[in-house]
Amino acid sequence: MGSRASLTDYKLRLAASFDIRANYDDEYTVSRATKLVELAQLKDGHSVLDLATGTGIVAVAAARAVGAEGNVIGVDISPGMLDQARKKIRAEGLQKIELIEADVESLNFEAERFDAIVCSSALMWLTDIPATLRNCRTWLKTGGLLAFSCYSESSFMIPLLVRACAKFGISLPNCNEPLGTHERCRELAQEAGFDKIDIRTEQFSSYLRRNDGEWQWNGDSNWIDPRGNPLARFSSERLREMRAAYESEIDGLATDQGFWHEITMFLVMVRK
Repeated sequence: MGSRASLTDYKLRLAASFDIRANYDDEYTVSRATKLVELAQLKDGHSVLDLATGTGIVAVAAARAVGAEGNVIGVDISPGMLDQARKKIRAEGLQKIELIEADVESLNFEAERFDAIVCSSALMWLTDIPATLRNCRTWLKTGGLLAFSCYSESSFMIPLLVRACAKFGISLPNCNEPLGTHERCRELAQEAGFDKIDIRTEQFSSYLRRNDGEWQWNGDSNWIDPRGNPLARFSSERLREMRAAYESEIDGLATDQGFWHEITMFLVMVRK
Protein backbone atom coordinates (compact mmCIF):
# COMPACT_ATOMS: atom_id res chain seq x y z
CA MET A 1 0.00 0.00 0.00
CA GLY A 2 2.97 2.28 -0.48
CA SER A 3 5.86 3.27 1.78
CA ARG A 4 7.02 6.53 3.30
CA ALA A 5 9.91 6.59 0.82
CA SER A 6 7.41 6.84 -2.03
CA LEU A 7 5.60 9.89 -0.63
CA THR A 8 5.81 13.16 -2.55
CA ASP A 9 7.18 16.28 -0.91
CA TYR A 10 3.61 17.54 -0.47
CA LYS A 11 2.52 14.33 1.28
CA LEU A 12 5.58 14.39 3.56
CA ARG A 13 4.83 17.98 4.57
CA LEU A 14 1.18 17.10 5.10
CA ALA A 15 2.11 14.19 7.37
CA ALA A 16 4.57 16.36 9.30
CA SER A 17 1.95 19.07 9.83
CA PHE A 18 -0.30 16.54 11.57
CA ASP A 19 2.51 14.75 13.42
CA ILE A 20 3.06 17.82 15.59
CA ARG A 21 -0.59 18.22 16.65
CA ALA A 22 -0.27 16.76 20.13
CA ASN A 23 -3.55 18.25 21.37
CA TYR A 24 -5.70 17.51 18.33
CA ASP A 25 -8.78 16.15 20.13
CA ASP A 26 -11.09 18.82 21.51
CA GLU A 27 -14.81 19.49 21.67
CA TYR A 28 -14.89 20.67 18.05
CA THR A 29 -12.85 17.88 16.44
CA VAL A 30 -14.72 15.19 18.36
CA SER A 31 -18.15 16.70 17.64
CA ARG A 32 -17.60 17.05 13.89
CA ALA A 33 -16.32 13.47 13.56
CA THR A 34 -18.88 11.70 15.74
CA LYS A 35 -21.71 13.54 13.95
CA LEU A 36 -20.62 11.86 10.72
CA VAL A 37 -20.62 8.43 12.38
CA GLU A 38 -24.11 9.03 13.76
CA LEU A 39 -25.44 9.90 10.30
CA ALA A 40 -23.77 6.81 8.80
CA GLN A 41 -26.05 4.61 10.96
CA LEU A 42 -23.55 1.77 11.20
CA LYS A 43 -24.93 -1.64 12.20
CA ASP A 44 -23.71 -4.66 14.15
CA GLY A 45 -21.36 -6.72 12.02
CA HIS A 46 -20.53 -3.97 9.52
CA SER A 47 -17.07 -3.75 7.97
CA VAL A 48 -15.92 -0.11 7.99
CA LEU A 49 -13.01 1.77 6.40
CA ASP A 50 -12.02 5.06 8.03
CA LEU A 51 -9.95 7.14 5.60
CA ALA A 52 -7.54 9.61 7.23
CA THR A 53 -8.41 8.25 10.66
CA GLY A 54 -6.11 10.67 12.48
CA THR A 55 -6.35 10.11 16.23
CA GLY A 56 -9.04 7.49 15.68
CA ILE A 57 -12.09 9.52 16.69
CA VAL A 58 -14.21 8.02 13.90
CA ALA A 59 -12.61 4.57 14.15
CA VAL A 60 -13.36 4.25 17.86
CA ALA A 61 -16.96 5.46 17.45
CA ALA A 62 -17.43 3.12 14.49
CA ALA A 63 -16.01 0.15 16.42
CA ARG A 64 -18.53 0.73 19.19
CA ALA A 65 -21.33 0.87 16.62
CA VAL A 66 -20.43 -2.32 14.71
CA GLY A 67 -19.83 -4.44 17.80
CA ALA A 68 -17.81 -7.60 18.28
CA GLU A 69 -18.92 -9.07 14.96
CA GLY A 70 -17.86 -6.01 12.97
CA ASN A 71 -14.46 -4.62 12.11
CA VAL A 72 -12.86 -1.25 11.39
CA ILE A 73 -9.75 -0.35 9.40
CA GLY A 74 -8.30 3.11 9.98
CA VAL A 75 -5.73 4.52 7.55
CA ASP A 76 -3.62 7.64 8.00
CA ILE A 77 -0.43 9.12 6.58
CA SER A 78 0.68 10.60 9.92
CA PRO A 79 2.53 8.31 12.35
CA GLY A 80 2.06 10.91 15.08
CA MET A 81 -1.71 10.81 14.68
CA LEU A 82 -1.71 7.01 14.62
CA ASP A 83 0.29 6.85 17.85
CA GLN A 84 -2.47 8.85 19.53
CA ALA A 85 -5.09 6.55 17.99
CA ARG A 86 -3.34 3.42 19.32
CA LYS A 87 -3.26 4.81 22.85
CA LYS A 88 -6.96 5.62 22.61
CA ILE A 89 -7.83 2.16 21.31
CA ARG A 90 -5.85 0.46 24.09
CA ALA A 91 -7.54 2.64 26.70
CA GLU A 92 -10.95 1.68 25.30
CA GLY A 93 -10.05 -2.01 25.19
CA LEU A 94 -11.25 -2.31 21.59
CA GLN A 95 -10.13 -5.36 19.61
CA LYS A 96 -11.59 -5.00 16.12
CA ILE A 97 -9.69 -1.93 14.88
CA GLU A 98 -6.74 -2.29 12.52
CA LEU A 99 -4.59 0.80 11.93
CA ILE A 100 -2.53 1.20 8.76
CA GLU A 101 0.07 3.90 8.13
CA ALA A 102 -0.32 4.73 4.44
CA ASP A 103 -1.23 7.37 1.92
CA VAL A 104 -4.99 7.08 1.39
CA GLU A 105 -4.39 7.58 -2.34
CA SER A 106 -2.15 4.50 -2.51
CA LEU A 107 -4.69 2.04 -1.05
CA ASN A 108 -5.69 -1.04 -3.01
CA PHE A 109 -8.47 -3.02 -1.32
CA GLU A 110 -10.46 -5.75 -3.02
CA ALA A 111 -13.82 -4.86 -4.57
CA GLU A 112 -16.97 -4.88 -2.43
CA ARG A 113 -15.13 -5.33 0.87
CA PHE A 114 -16.78 -2.66 3.04
CA ASP A 115 -20.31 -1.90 4.19
CA ALA A 116 -19.33 1.71 4.89
CA ILE A 117 -16.44 4.08 4.24
CA VAL A 118 -16.06 7.23 6.33
CA CYS A 119 -13.75 10.21 5.79
CA SER A 120 -13.98 13.07 8.26
CA SER A 121 -12.65 16.47 7.16
CA ALA A 122 -9.82 15.13 5.02
CA LEU A 123 -10.80 14.70 1.35
CA MET A 124 -9.68 18.26 0.60
CA TRP A 125 -6.07 17.28 1.34
CA LEU A 126 -6.01 14.69 -1.45
CA THR A 127 -4.36 15.36 -4.80
CA ASP A 128 -7.00 13.45 -6.80
CA ILE A 129 -10.40 13.55 -5.10
CA PRO A 130 -12.34 12.07 -8.08
CA ALA A 131 -10.04 9.02 -8.20
CA THR A 132 -10.44 8.43 -4.47
CA LEU A 133 -14.23 8.62 -4.75
CA ARG A 134 -14.15 6.09 -7.59
CA ASN A 135 -11.99 3.79 -5.49
CA CYS A 136 -14.40 4.08 -2.59
CA ARG A 137 -17.26 3.03 -4.82
CA THR A 138 -15.27 -0.01 -5.95
CA TRP A 139 -14.44 -1.02 -2.37
CA LEU A 140 -18.05 -0.68 -1.17
CA LYS A 141 -20.53 -3.52 -1.24
CA THR A 142 -23.67 -2.95 -3.31
CA GLY A 143 -25.86 -0.65 -1.25
CA GLY A 144 -22.86 0.41 0.83
CA LEU A 145 -22.46 3.94 2.19
CA LEU A 146 -19.73 6.53 1.75
CA ALA A 147 -19.96 9.30 4.35
CA PHE A 148 -17.57 12.25 4.21
CA SER A 149 -17.40 15.76 5.57
CA CYS A 150 -15.86 18.88 4.09
CA TYR A 151 -16.19 22.66 4.37
CA SER A 152 -17.61 25.58 2.45
CA GLU A 153 -15.08 27.54 0.43
CA SER A 154 -15.71 30.54 2.70
CA SER A 155 -14.89 28.65 5.90
CA PHE A 156 -12.04 29.40 8.29
CA MET A 157 -9.70 32.31 7.62
CA ILE A 158 -8.70 31.09 4.18
CA PRO A 159 -10.70 33.69 2.17
CA LEU A 160 -8.96 36.47 4.12
CA LEU A 161 -5.58 34.89 3.44
CA VAL A 162 -6.43 34.60 -0.25
CA ARG A 163 -7.50 38.26 -0.45
CA ALA A 164 -4.43 39.46 1.42
CA CYS A 165 -2.09 37.57 -0.91
CA ALA A 166 -4.00 38.76 -3.99
CA LYS A 167 -2.94 42.31 -3.12
CA PHE A 168 0.62 41.17 -3.86
CA GLY A 169 -0.33 39.48 -7.12
CA ILE A 170 -0.26 36.00 -5.58
CA SER A 171 -2.98 33.47 -6.34
CA LEU A 172 -3.21 31.42 -3.16
CA PRO A 173 -5.22 28.19 -3.58
CA ASN A 174 -8.17 27.61 -1.25
CA CYS A 175 -8.00 23.97 -0.14
CA ASN A 176 -11.76 23.92 0.50
CA GLU A 177 -12.68 25.12 -3.00
CA PRO A 178 -12.92 21.69 -4.76
CA LEU A 179 -15.65 20.53 -2.34
CA GLY A 180 -16.71 23.97 -1.20
CA THR A 181 -20.39 23.94 -2.27
CA HIS A 182 -23.27 21.46 -2.19
CA GLU A 183 -23.23 21.47 -5.99
CA ARG A 184 -19.56 20.50 -6.24
CA CYS A 185 -19.98 17.71 -3.70
CA ARG A 186 -22.98 16.39 -5.60
CA GLU A 187 -21.26 16.60 -9.00
CA LEU A 188 -18.14 14.78 -7.79
CA ALA A 189 -20.23 12.03 -6.18
CA GLN A 190 -22.32 11.59 -9.32
CA GLU A 191 -19.24 11.51 -11.56
CA ALA A 192 -17.86 8.71 -9.37
CA GLY A 193 -21.05 6.71 -9.95
CA PHE A 194 -22.86 7.28 -6.66
CA ASP A 195 -26.57 7.94 -6.31
CA LYS A 196 -28.98 8.54 -3.41
CA ILE A 197 -26.95 11.59 -2.44
CA ASP A 198 -27.82 13.31 0.85
CA ILE A 199 -25.97 16.51 1.82
CA ARG A 200 -26.54 18.26 5.12
CA THR A 201 -25.05 21.38 6.65
CA GLU A 202 -23.69 21.80 10.15
CA GLN A 203 -22.60 25.14 11.60
CA PHE A 204 -19.60 25.64 13.87
CA SER A 205 -19.30 29.38 13.16
CA SER A 206 -18.71 31.92 15.91
CA TYR A 207 -17.37 35.37 16.70
CA LEU A 208 -13.65 35.63 17.47
CA ARG A 209 -11.51 38.36 18.97
CA ARG A 210 -8.81 39.86 16.77
CA ASN A 211 -5.97 38.03 18.51
CA ASP A 212 -7.86 34.75 18.03
CA GLY A 213 -7.65 35.34 14.29
CA GLU A 214 -4.03 36.39 14.15
CA TRP A 215 -2.72 32.96 15.06
CA GLN A 216 -4.46 31.47 12.04
CA TRP A 217 -2.05 33.22 9.70
CA ASN A 218 -0.58 30.44 7.61
CA GLY A 219 0.82 32.55 4.82
CA ASP A 220 4.37 31.26 5.05
CA SER A 221 6.59 28.51 3.71
CA ASN A 222 4.57 25.93 5.67
CA TRP A 223 1.38 26.56 3.69
CA ILE A 224 -0.09 23.15 2.87
CA ASP A 225 -2.23 22.65 -0.23
CA PRO A 226 -2.31 19.81 -2.78
CA ARG A 227 -2.04 22.34 -5.60
CA GLY A 228 1.21 23.79 -4.33
CA ASN A 229 2.63 26.56 -2.18
CA PRO A 230 3.24 29.80 -4.12
CA LEU A 231 4.57 31.49 -0.96
CA ALA A 232 7.63 29.30 -0.49
CA ARG A 233 9.76 31.50 -2.75
CA PHE A 234 9.17 34.77 -0.85
CA SER A 235 11.46 36.40 1.70
CA SER A 236 10.59 36.81 5.38
CA GLU A 237 10.20 40.55 4.83
CA ARG A 238 7.70 40.03 2.03
CA LEU A 239 5.76 37.53 4.13
CA ARG A 240 5.58 40.05 6.98
CA GLU A 241 4.01 42.52 4.57
CA MET A 242 1.44 39.88 3.59
CA ARG A 243 0.70 39.19 7.24
CA ALA A 244 0.05 42.91 7.78
CA ALA A 245 -2.39 42.84 4.85
CA TYR A 246 -4.10 39.81 6.38
CA GLU A 247 -4.47 41.54 9.74
CA SER A 248 -5.93 44.54 7.92
CA GLU A 249 -8.55 42.20 6.43
CA ILE A 250 -9.44 41.06 9.95
CA ASP A 251 -9.75 44.66 11.15
CA GLY A 252 -12.17 45.34 8.30
CA LEU A 253 -14.56 42.70 9.67
CA ALA A 254 -14.49 43.91 13.27
CA THR A 255 -17.76 44.50 15.13
CA ASP A 256 -18.62 45.02 18.78
CA GLN A 257 -18.91 41.24 19.09
CA GLY A 258 -15.61 40.57 17.36
CA PHE A 259 -15.34 39.28 13.80
CA TRP A 260 -17.38 36.47 12.27
CA HIS A 261 -15.42 33.27 11.77
CA GLU A 262 -17.32 30.95 9.46
CA ILE A 263 -17.02 27.19 9.81
CA THR A 264 -19.71 25.64 7.62
CA MET A 265 -19.38 21.87 7.38
CA PHE A 266 -21.06 19.70 4.75
CA LEU A 267 -21.95 16.13 5.71
CA VAL A 268 -22.28 14.06 2.55
CA MET A 269 -23.82 10.57 2.48
CA VAL A 270 -23.90 8.66 -0.82
CA ARG A 271 -24.68 5.05 -1.68
CA LYS A 272 -23.41 2.60 -4.26
